[in-house]
Amino acid sequence: MPETRPETRHDVVGIGNAIVDVLAHADDGFLAREGLAKGTMALIDAERADTLYGRMGPGIEMSGGSAANTMAGIASLGGRAAYIGKVRDDALGGIFRHDITAAGVTFATPPATAGAATARCLILVTPDAQRTMSTYLGACVDLGPDEVDEATVAGAAVTYLEGYLFDPPKAREAFVRAARLARKNGRKVALSLSDPFCVDRHRGAFRAFVRDHVDVLFANEVEVLSLTGAVDFDGALQAIRATVPTAVLTRSAKGSVVVAGAEVHVIDAAPVARVVDTTGAGDLYASGFLHGLTAGRDLAACGRLGALAAAEVIGHFGARPETPLAEYVRRHFA
Repeated sequence: MPETRPETRHDVVGIGNAIVDVLAHADDGFLAREGLAKGTMALIDAERADTLYGRMGPGIEMSGGSAANTMAGIASLGGRAAYIGKVRDDALGGIFRHDITAAGVTFATPPATAGAATARCLILVTPDAQRTMSTYLGACVDLGPDEVDEATVAGAAVTYLEGYLFDPPKAREAFVRAARLARKNGRKVALSLSDPFCVDRHRGAFRAFVRDHVDVLFANEVEVLSLTGAVDFDGALQAIRATVPTAVLTRSAKGSVVVAGAEVHVIDAAPVARVVDTTGAGDLYASGFLHGLTAGRDLAACGRLGALAAAEVIGHFGARPETPLAEYVRRHFA
């Protein structure tokens, strides 16, 4: 008898670093004084997190984390999303759990009762809407294979992994276990490369993982150049199309390119009245794309949904939708 798949209870389960974002405005001078590379993410320890937080201007606290933002976006589009990530039983952990659950995402990972505090990401937004992130991973580094619930992964059409998980060793083990469970149960695996410096640190491991496990790869232009070693975008596109079944390559204001073998779609960026904060643009693009994919839409339509979701989030402060994305898409999707 043919093997049957478990019931699909969720469209997508995201696995990532459960982080509370602290957002504040800053100018280029502040970044220079603090030795921060504009537009990137750097890992910091608890002492540096406390120091930088003390020097930042007034901040807004909200739940974040790349894959968590993507899951919140899928729920906002009307999709069924779940999330696996680790927080501590502290105030920030409570904020994270409340926010993601209130967004309509299933989050059943139990909190840690000892060890490091809940992770936080200090996000400095410059007047050009670029965001520079300093991340204290805290409890995230203790996410391990035991937290990857087999039933949750088996019951999701797509398992979506954020590349930041390649940094902590235990989390990388969780990452690999999730991908294997998804494949074992006939599900798809999607990966976001997350950050060019993360790719630089683990290029060989990323290449092997993409080749062996990934069905849908999300990367921005700098990340795919780092992964492939190509000297320009066209070279990177040609290299990646031979490596992964579907690659989704975002290019900020230039839009995006979706490539699947001989199939190539160039997607324009969706118009936005004013770019306020690019935090979460890639995360929400992935929301729209994956929502379209799990709904059976063609790749071009998936890319357009991604562009619209990204447009909504860059029009305001913060990395999660202010307008329900299902409503936003109804108004703008043609």
